[in-house]
Amino acid sequence: MEFGFTQEDDAFRREARAWLKTHLVGEFAEAAGHGGPGSEHEGADIRRAWERELGAAGWIGLGWADSAYGNRTATLTQQVVWAEEYARAKAPARYGHIGENLLAPTLIAYGTEEQKRRFLPPIARGETLWCQGYSEPGAGSDLAGVRTTARREDDGSTYRVTGQKIWTSLAHDADWCFVLARTDPDSQRHHGLSFLLVPMDQPGRIEVRPITQLTGTSEFNEVFFDGAEAAAADVVGGPGNGWSVAMGLLALERGVSTLVQQIGFAEELSGVVREAVASGAAADDPVLRDRLVRQWAELRTMRWNALRTLGSSGQGESQGQVVGAPSVAKLLWGGWHQRLGELALAVRGPAATVGPYDWSERSAYELDAWQRLFLFTRADTVYGGSDEIQRNIIAERVLGLPKEPKGGVR
Repeated sequence: MEFGFTQEDDAFRREARAWLKTHLVGEFAEAAGHGGPGSEHEGADIRRAWERELGAAGWIGLGWADSAYGNRTATLTQQVVWAEEYARAKAPARYGHIGENLLAPTLIAYGTEEQKRRFLPPIARGETLWCQGYSEPGAGSDLAGVRTTARREDDGSTYRVTGQKIWTSLAHDADWCFVLARTDPDSQRHHGLSFLLVPMDQPGRIEVRPITQLTGTSEFNEVFFDGAEAAAADVVGGPGNGWSVAMGLLALERGVSTLVQQIGFAEELSGVVREAVASGAAADDPVLRDRLVRQWAELRTMRWNALRTLGSSGQGESQGQVVGAPSVAKLLWGGWHQRLGELALAVRGPAATVGPYDWSERSAYELDAWQRLFLFTRADTVYGGSDEIQRNIIAERVLGLPKEPKGGVR
């Protein structure tokens, strides 16, 4: 597919740009640039209000196939246009992206009509915030090993969820959580799992404990379920089909959002380049210049790969995604972003390792943007599926290589 913009796309761009200019004012303008990786805690209340502002104008859910839920619909190229204009305007980092980009497409693909009518409109209005209950201690990248259970009550109307989830982004603010749990106690691995929608406001049954990261922030959490209620009507895809739904969600996870992410990466790289030029590091160190150029070239390659993947059609696709493409994308951006964090500190030299410290108060210093970037990106090759898992997926599902022996190589 030739990925280009039409006259209709140009008109859509003008509309998007005008709306952002009109509405990105006051406290919303003050929140511009806040809330990215490692700083999800910044401006939470304002960013939730911004979600409602976006929802009122129909800007949430552009990629959904149906506009019956209060959202606009847009073509693929128009979704890219919106992402570009949003980044250009330096609008606040999205707070409702998990509901819009993960749960909603999954409901559209696997949910019942009742589930769609109930859950999609509040997401489109920017009113409900979702989190993802997948990873557990001992079952992170190996998702089939989940031990959280969901026992169905005798009357059949309710499940009781018990277990622990970890690395749950924004769970401390979320209204709902979609949870992968074992509903068949006699099942193993990917069999007998279900995909449940669980309300988070259940005092005494759900406890959220923030996890303090290297950056000092806490957008990740541990979540403990102690007999939490989930309606049987809120099981997506039917009981026992959770693995298929969960894998479908992961396949849908990296679409236009990959391009949105890369726009943010480009802004970060531009900042590092400006720092290198201002400090003279780029002029003094040819090796550093080479690293900067390589970083730029790799980012351009990632963009074209994302556009090629989005524009492809025909054989080798599953749920609208080229088989293996999400794993390739994750491998590319995880390593790239991690190297950018390293490059940001290399540009600043020894000064990057220190910061202000109030000796009178003996208080820890605040990290600057580049220090936070370096520390947060240590996790880029782990969260969202480790590099090792992504390589296994590519090897087995794309290249047709034999599966890794159970228990490792002997």
